[in-house]
Amino acid sequence: MSAEILVNVAPRELRAAVLENGVLQEVYIERESRRGIVGNLYQGRVTRVLPGMQAAFVDIGLERTAFLHIDDVWRPSGGAAAEGGAPDIRRLLSAGDELLVQVQKDPLGAKGARLSSYISLP
Repeated sequence: MSAEILVNVAPRELRAAVLENGVLQEVYIERESRRGIVGNLYQGRVTRVLPGMQAAFVDIGLERTAFLHIDDVWRPSGGAAAEGGAPDIRRLLSAGDELLVQVQKDPLGAKGARLSSYISLP
C-alpha cells in the first residue's frame, strides 16, 4: 500500500490531502479567517467537578472554561469496561488538578471547547 500526503499552501488557506493507492481518503482545509483549535494540546487545570453530570470544567487559558466528560478521561486501568462501568468522576479529578488535554471540538457561542485526555497526533 502506498500513501501520499499532498499539501497546498496559499496566503489565506492551507490544504492537505491523504491519498492511499492513489485514492483520496481525507481532505483538510484550514482557512486563516476560521482557524480553530481542534487538535491543540493544553496543560489544563480543573476548576470545577460536577458529579451529577460526570464532568469537569478545565481552564486551558481561553475565554471560557472547557468541558471534559468522564468518558474522555484517560484511566490506566483500561477504562470503564475494566471497572464494570464509569467510576465517580470525583475519584479521578478534583479542583486544582493539572492534566494534559486535547481539544476535540471548538468553542461555540456560550459553550466552551470539548476536551479529551486521550491524546492523538494525526
